Amino acid sequence: MRDSIRAVARKLKTKCDYIEVRVEEMSETSIRFSRKELDTLGTKAEYGGCVRCLVDGSWGFCSFNEVERMEEFAEAAAAQARLLGHGKTVLAEIEPVEDEVTLSLKKDPRGIFLNEKVALMRGYNDVILGYSPKITSSIVLYFDRHHTVWFGNSEGINIVQEKMDIAGMCAAICAEGNKTRTQRVIFASSDDYGCAEGLEAKVREVCQLTINQLSAPKVKSGRYTVIADPGLTGVFIHEAFGHLSEADNVYENKKLQELMTLGAEYGSEKLNVYDTGLKKGSRGYLKYDDEGVPTEKTYLIKEGKLVGRLHSRETAGAMGEKPTGSARALSYRFPPICRMRNTCVEQGEVPLEEMVKDIDLGVYAVGSTGGETQHELFTFGAERGYMIRNGKIAEMVRDVTLSGNVFSTLKNIVAIGNDQTAFDGPGGCGKGGQMPLPVGHGGPHIRMRDVIIGGE
Repeated sequence: MRDSIRAVARKLKTKCDYIEVRVEEMSETSIRFSRKELDTLGTKAEYGGCVRCLVDGSWGFCSFNEVERMEEFAEAAAAQARLLGHGKTVLAEIEPVEDEVTLSLKKDPRGIFLNEKVALMRGYNDVILGYSPKITSSIVLYFDRHHTVWFGNSEGINIVQEKMDIAGMCAAICAEGNKTRTQRVIFASSDDYGCAEGLEAKVREVCQLTINQLSAPKVKSGRYTVIADPGLTGVFIHEAFGHLSEADNVYENKKLQELMTLGAEYGSEKLNVYDTGLKKGSRGYLKYDDEGVPTEKTYLIKEGKLVGRLHSRETAGAMGEKPTGSARALSYRFPPICRMRNTCVEQGEVPLEEMVKDIDLGVYAVGSTGGETQHELFTFGAERGYMIRNGKIAEMVRDVTLSGNVFSTLKNIVAIGNDQTAFDGPGGCGKGGQMPLPVGHGGPHIRMRDVIIGGE
């Protein structure tokens, strides 16, 4: 396959300014229980490729399943680009490389029989449904995906890269009247089936938390000092700030260009935010992105100031910056665009107890149910919350939503915890119709002042 890609890239090199070919082979196992029913059990395989050509500032793109017709589709992509060409695109330069990236797994899911995986997930489902009559439903899901990706371009890059993606969830659901409450255990890894094993104690814990939420009062809406747990910290920094750091979003939006000026001050000198593809085991781990650029750890905020963003070769060339290994595609059906990998707030020095002790009235927000962002504005839901009273974490509350302006909120982070934790789950990041892309996020506990909390 590497020779075929190399031959096509060489042949089309004279017909376009740049050409790249990507071929992907994927196999997947998926399991899903809903209540007592095993409603999904299957395996699937996909094999296909894509070609992207650049001519006079315009791209042509073709995806295909008939890999033996690669050259024909390359000619079609080049013809598309020639029809659209009207200017010039500068791709940031990178070193040509030939490499083969093989997997190094702690525990390979391909070595586990399907019936063993089903039995493991069934066991978790039985724990949930047998925990209490108040547990009315359950969702337990699992998948593993193995990818082999071949990539080559007209600049001499030729790479084959294996990837593994393992993830799942065990959710307990309670319903009482018009109230429905859900708590989850999530797990994910890029190198270890063991992340799915031994979760029984955690599953029982979330069952009890779900039951406790039924009687928890709604939080009273207002402005509070808020402590976010590591899970919510990670989701916040991914959704509210990570997308703003994707260079194609900045390059195409004049307002964001003004807001996201390198050197702008966004927080205290203790605030550091980074995105990395180097964290082994995380779902966002990769050695090369989908343009053949080596991945890296990219600081976005350093000592409170904006210092970087996430680039493809095209955005880096257009903005006079360096590529960061952040051009990613969901599959061979899509061209690569600027995407996150693992986005984190860097660990600080303050223990959780120190954060809490001088808060007279606040909210401790735990986990995330998702949310919405609109440029610099955000709204997130916490899985659950606890009031903070007189320096202590007190009663559980429900329906905790956080909203505000991301730039004001970053400046209102007044303490950063010493307990860095990474969170990967079975979901993924969505952008440009490419969903769900495997990513990770994380951080420590953080303390934020003057956060708008919605509730009762």
